[in-house]
Amino acid sequence: MAAISGSIALVPVINRVAGPGSFQLKLKAALERRGYRVHHDPTQADTRAILIIAGTRRLGEILAAKRRGVRIVQRLNGINYVHRRRHLGVKYWLRAEMGNLLLAYTRRFIADQVVYQSNFTRDWWHSWYGSHKAPYTVIHNAVDLQAYSPAGPETRPVDHIRVQVLEGHLNWDNGPALENAHRYARALEKAAGQRVELVIAADVLPALRDSVHGRVPGVWAEYLGVTAREQIPVISRQAHLQYSAEINPSCPNSVIEALACGLPVVGFDSGSLAELVQGDAGRVVAYGSNPWKLETPDIESLAQASLPLLANPQHYRLAARALAEAQFDLETMTEAYLRTLIDGQ
Repeated sequence: MAAISGSIALVPVINRVAGPGSFQLKLKAALERRGYRVHHDPTQADTRAILIIAGTRRLGEILAAKRRGVRIVQRLNGINYVHRRRHLGVKYWLRAEMGNLLLAYTRRFIADQVVYQSNFTRDWWHSWYGSHKAPYTVIHNAVDLQAYSPAGPETRPVDHIRVQVLEGHLNWDNGPALENAHRYARALEKAAGQRVELVIAADVLPALRDSVHGRVPGVWAEYLGVTAREQIPVISRQAHLQYSAEINPSCPNSVIEALACGLPVVGFDSGSLAELVQGDAGRVVAYGSNPWKLETPDIESLAQASLPLLANPQHYRLAARALAEAQFDLETMTEAYLRTLIDGQ
């Protein structure tokens, strides 16, 4: 395809394995397939639009581009809040609050349009930081439905239940998420009367892992470390369920990737999860306590709600894939971003 005049800048450069980094890589590839030249330099003279993924410190260059008539779109996920609930140190607190201020300033004073990852994210920002003059829209994350697919030679174990947790990094700030995953695995094992293997595909701080094992003993947990993107469909096709561990997630890529692979997702109604996992694509149950205080959820209720998914797996796997095809196609997401970046819609 011939290149289209002008270019699109995605800023900042994100090197993380999951979350915004995964989104940036997918969107860049999809835009380039359409003939757009994509880069990360807001000073390039032929830049037509800039997509700020969360925030950037290059505000001087962004403002200079805005004065040249370059369209500025900001994509927002959640707000840093865990440091307000748990003591994580002064440096962490300052970094989190400065990050929030940077995002909020860009949202209110710089962006020509704001894209929220979910309705939950939109409502969260409007509740904590008020409304803004720039128009906004909601665009859910999405995946390449060819790369993430149920089709493959992998099989699930027949002698035990495999529950998958897929995250980028798990450190002290999201320690409750890892502990809840262990509690869920233990409760599911009791409810199902069958051994449960908890497979954690994430970079887990060793001290956190040891701490969780001490508080929730007796769980069969396998740690895979950081998993290459191309391996995610492979391990997803080997699991019976995916447990969505993040508390108050904005729009987790891991959930959408699981659904695309035909892997039903289970979790608690916090953040955007109930917005994403609909019908028989999984089960989302009431949290049972206060997620904003990082309290322990109603683990036993989720374990009981998971049993029908294990009893009739094919039905729920087909429903998960059907939901991904209907709502989380990368090509549809890319067109939505192009409307905000190029057409101003």
